Amino acid sequence: MKKRIINQRRDRYKKFTKKRIVLTVAIVVVIIGSGFIGKVKFERDQDKIYTKAEVVEDSTAKDGTKVDNSSKKEALEDSNGYISLDKDPNAEDVITVFHTTEKLLKNEIHYPVRTDGKKVAYLTFDDGPSTTNTPKVLDILKENGIKATFFIMGKQLDSSEEAKNILKRTASEGHAIGNHTYCHDYNYLYPSRIINVNNFMSDIEKCNESLKNVLGKDFSTRAIRFPGGYWSWEGRGNIRPIIDQDGYAIIDWNSLSEDAQGKPNKTAEELVQTTKTNLDKLGPNADSVIFLMHDTYGKEETANSLQQIINIFKEKGFEFRTIK
Repeated sequence: MKKRIINQRRDRYKKFTKKRIVLTVAIVVVIIGSGFIGKVKFERDQDKIYTKAEVVEDSTAKDGTKVDNSSKKEALEDSNGYISLDKDPNAEDVITVFHTTEKLLKNEIHYPVRTDGKKVAYLTFDDGPSTTNTPKVLDILKENGIKATFFIMGKQLDSSEEAKNILKRTASEGHAIGNHTYCHDYNYLYPSRIINVNNFMSDIEKCNESLKNVLGKDFSTRAIRFPGGYWSWEGRGNIRPIIDQDGYAIIDWNSLSEDAQGKPNKTAEELVQTTKTNLDKLGPNADSVIFLMHDTYGKEETANSLQQIINIFKEKGFEFRTIK
């Protein structure tokens, strides 16, 4: 009898011990799991700092100390949203477009020049950004689902915070950005109508710095456009090796609306008619057209004519690409 009572007590003790072990293990699992979930949530929250398009301010920890988020701010500033060539379905390689257009301008090749059977127009805009006309141009392009290439003048970009914000919008909406020098001053860039190599390349680099200051230090562009056009000036043989060595591509044009030449203050209808005439001159086989316009101050009629110009290209079977 006594032995049976001892055995019963031993069995009850064993059961109690097992329950206590199970309970303890469960508690430990819950504690570890909570810590892991908290860690995951913390890491996810930290990731949000780098992916949200918002300014990261210095924060205050629970103990009242300031948390320095400067490195996170820098990461945000470098993530400007500009799409690289290899990830941009709307862009074509600037070097290829450069060589094709140069050969067309020199009559070394003739239309058609593309091997994919497509007809492609590259809409390009010079001398911006302006706070008056560039937003209108961007609105029209967005409404049509078209991407264009903007050749930026550094001096215009540095003129106001609004101009800088317009450039950010231009980049974020998928357009290509090119370099149109900083000052656009013919007397400085081309004294006596001869390209001053040092002045020109210095101005290109100065514009690059202005672009990086707005779009982030990782931004770069290979597309440059000479104010007035490359073929307008003497001394091309002196600067060309430097441009080629530095990896730049000169993007001239082979058609235009003539919004910056001839009669001043042309109406939108006149620009449209000129566009039709100039495109017809290229002939029915034209399948690669770099088209020049301007989005700077005083070019309101360019913005007013843009929709009709887009329609002309569409009627001729063109699609639209950018140059990067």
